[in-house]
Amino acid sequence: MSAPPIMRLVGERRVSVVRDAAAVWRVLEDDPVGSCMVAARVADHGIDPNSIGGELWTRRGPDESLCFAGANLIPLRGAPVDLNAFADEAMSGARRCSSLVGRAHLVMPMWERLESAWGPARDVRDDQPLMALARHPNCEIDVGVRQVRPDELDAYLVAAVDMFIGEVGVDPRLGDGGRGYRRRVASLIAAGRAWARFEHGQVVFKAEVGSQSPGVGQIQGVWVHPEWRGQGIGTRGTATVAAVIVATGRVASLYVNNFNTVARAAYARVGFAEVGTFATVLLD
Repeated sequence: MSAPPIMRLVGERRVSVVRDAAAVWRVLEDDPVGSCMVAARVADHGIDPNSIGGELWTRRGPDESLCFAGANLIPLRGAPVDLNAFADEAMSGARRCSSLVGRAHLVMPMWERLESAWGPARDVRDDQPLMALARHPNCEIDVGVRQVRPDELDAYLVAAVDMFIGEVGVDPRLGDGGRGYRRRVASLIAAGRAWARFEHGQVVFKAEVGSQSPGVGQIQGVWVHPEWRGQGIGTRGTATVAAVIVATGRVASLYVNNFNTVARAAYARVGFAEVGTFATVLLD
């Protein structure tokens, strides 16, 4: 028998912190691509808030409503009344989260409620095609793309920072001089989830498997050095990383801004197909 949930009163709604791991896994396995970021955490750390770096909230039981709340807010399932309850719970916290991300039909209603309390977002990306590939890529892979070694952290970090600024619009070194971002990148390298092509010690292509659940590997941070763009390096490099993920028995996935037509065309050449729409609300 599972432990009873920890109840909280939010207005007239009852929101609980889930403690039934089996129920959580039913939801995650029902949408493996869309829930990859949360499933990766649960697979590695379980569902205890002290271990997972956040809480899993529900209003009527995980099978009907579920939301991860940590540094990021990631709704996974729920009707409008559930999403409103999750938004109210988030507003009751001491500080707002860094971002909302997930299936667009879940994220955007929550943001409509949260915006009045939290103020304008730094950026709202409400149309991000979610893409997946379950077989070997259609195009040629790049045999020069390989896992990054720990001793290559400094060279890789130059590319990672440039990618982050270009994609997110904020320098990840602000605040702590880059120590936190350096640790994050170093941990990905140590886990064998950072991939790059080097030319004369310089990174010309990079990508990471940012989240890896039992069934899905989510590619993020795809970047090509400006002087090497237009040569197909991004397409072949992404294909290499996707091929490695698929070879482990996982589905390769990623999400991309709708307006990034160049990247979308490259991913289509690799063989990725759209399986839904994500949305990301960047706050900090």
